[in-house]
Amino acid sequence: MFSFLGVAFAAGSASNAPSGWMQIIPLILIFVVFWFILIYPQQRRQKQHRKMVESLQKGDKIVTVGGIYGVVTHIGENTIIIKVDDNTKLEITKGAVAGIVEKRSK
Repeated sequence: MFSFLGVAFAAGSASNAPSGWMQIIPLILIFVVFWFILIYPQQRRQKQHRKMVESLQKGDKIVTVGGIYGVVTHIGENTIIIKVDDNTKLEITKGAVAGIVEKRSK
């Protein structure tokens, strides 16, 4: 196998073979496309979610990723307590908030 590689390299140097940079360019292009299709949109969604969670206030009506609707009663460092019914409160993580249904009226 090494002799084949040696022959290929020897033949490549004698002919007009593409340089090392020309062989790397397709890999770079694939990475750039991968970045713009998968990584960048995900980072943007995470930033929007973080901004939305930071804007939560007591009295906001929210929905969780599990589909539970509730009104924010307390905001902690990592968790939020929501009132679901008259006598029912749930403590959820901030990451479980899917969206704000209705902002508190000022």
